[in-house]
Amino acid sequence: MAASLPTTSPSSYLHSRTGVPRPSLSCGSKVFVGLRLQSPNSWGSAKPNLNVEFYNKVHRSIESRTCDGKATRARVAMMPIGTPRVPYRNPTEGTWQWVDIWNALYRERVIFIGQNIDEEFSNQILATMLYLDSIESSRRLYMYINGPGGDLTPSMAIYDTMQSLKSPVCTHCVGYAYNLAGFLLAAGEKGNRFAMPLSRIALQSPAGSARGQADDIRNEADELLRIRDYLFRELAQKTGQPEDKIHKDLSRMKRFNAQEALEYGLIDRVVRPPRIKADAPRKDAGTGLDIYCMIPARENDVVVSNQVVSYYLPMLKMATGIEYWLCILKLGMAGQVF
Repeated sequence: MAASLPTTSPSSYLHSRTGVPRPSLSCGSKVFVGLRLQSPNSWGSAKPNLNVEFYNKVHRSIESRTCDGKATRARVAMMPIGTPRVPYRNPTEGTWQWVDIWNALYRERVIFIGQNIDEEFSNQILATMLYLDSIESSRRLYMYINGPGGDLTPSMAIYDTMQSLKSPVCTHCVGYAYNLAGFLLAAGEKGNRFAMPLSRIALQSPAGSARGQADDIRNEADELLRIRDYLFRELAQKTGQPEDKIHKDLSRMKRFNAQEALEYGLIDRVVRPPRIKADAPRKDAGTGLDIYCMIPARENDVVVSNQVVSYYLPMLKMATGIEYWLCILKLGMAGQVF
């Protein structure tokens, strides 16, 4: 069946050009309108016509790029939402591999508490700390806190584990640390408890609920008071404040900014980025983000630190996005300050 070119205006063409006629979208149906499946042949089955398959593929491809008979842009699929994956270089083998962001942080001995602490999340944190302490107990663990606290017993389990590890645990508040999250912030190693300038910390007496008979409620209240006294006693030891003062201050929720937390003894240092002159040239203003790295240098690791600096410092000038932050993390562990 012959097909004739349409004589429509250039606006109906898929890709219109002046002086060059093109077949319209309806031309395909005119060309292939007479095609059918082949009749059963000697092979004993109906074999599809390849021209029909070609037409179907082309027709679907053209229709997906048109809207009301006019050419449109190709459809763009959205990026799937999930756990980000970042490139990680194995320090022993020297090979790069893609791992999820949490796995990459764990390999750098970084633990992030950014949600409500329940039993499941507490078990994950406990398992991670115990494993990292077992493979190398001479290096520090870095705990970043940005959360509202959580349940009493799971939070106490994290605290007791922090005190029993051979590896010192450095704590960093990067947003807010409320209730038991603030208690975990103060439970870090003395001299290595940090907070960002705009971070917020809030502490109060532990609360709970009980129901049932009067004896059951009294037993629950006695247990809660016992845990409260234990928490306040440990907090007095960590902050250097008298226990009576802590009982009085935390009878209601007490809020601290970074400077007040430093004066109270909850942290040891407020991390502040260095100031940059407003008239400084861009090349003298750093790499775009001026950061004071919060990770102290390792002990007795000068040779490895020099190797890390020589490898990652040139990469920092070219890195962007998550690669930039991974370079910052590596250089911070080598004792570099930005």
